Amino acid sequence: MEILIAILVLSFLGLLFGIGLAVASRRLAVQVDPKLEAVQHLLPGSNCGACGNPGCFGFAENLLSGKATIDGCRVCSDEIRQKIANLMGLAAAKQVKKVATLHCGGGLKVKDKYIYSGVEDCVAANLVLGGQKSCVYACLGFGTCVKSCPFSAISMSPEGLPVVDMKKCRACNKCVLACPKKLFSLVPAASNVYVACSSHDLGKDVRAVCPVGCIACKLCEKACKFDAIHVIDNLAVIDYHKCTSCAECVKVCPTKTIRIRE
Repeated sequence: MEILIAILVLSFLGLLFGIGLAVASRRLAVQVDPKLEAVQHLLPGSNCGACGNPGCFGFAENLLSGKATIDGCRVCSDEIRQKIANLMGLAAAKQVKKVATLHCGGGLKVKDKYIYSGVEDCVAANLVLGGQKSCVYACLGFGTCVKSCPFSAISMSPEGLPVVDMKKCRACNKCVLACPKKLFSLVPAASNVYVACSSHDLGKDVRAVCPVGCIACKLCEKACKFDAIHVIDNLAVIDYHKCTSCAECVKVCPTKTIRIRE
């Protein structure tokens, strides 16, 4: 009899608590804007944080509240942006597709000034006299950019340099922010020519530490018919608004610093 009473009491309490939870869930339920769920569903869901918001849900909330704009999501395609714009009754401008580009071609070719045996991280290595490379602008080769990429678009080559997979790259800007040497930039995907160097040293100093660095010879300037490349502060700089990817600068570069993206 005592066991039966205990079972009945527990059953009654379970039923009572269940009814209480059901009532509370209805009364305390947070109403979610249907548009919020629809926008979040359209977003890539990578939660990369490149937009400056705490994930895709945070971006969707700020978008609906007017604190963010549709083009704030770097990794969305134009098609997705247009769908979000239609959903919200806004206009979405098409963006130029960009891809992360490394401005260093040194890698193992660059001489080391000391043997680094610390944490294998570019940021950590850079804290020790600017890194182990003789060129202060050189890629340190520890792959911090690889770890920072949420789309697995970067890998390390046998030459000790990061390689960007253009098909996977979403121009999220993570590698640009992660590199302590500021060697990455977002370049229009339609432009195949880039400068694989970031050194502002004099030509003779560049040659002393790296065989593929820019020596500011200005041959590229003379070869370009579109005034799209100029040597500024000892470094060739491409104006991608003018560049036609004719590759004339690539042909005349004596150190093969100016290259065609594969």
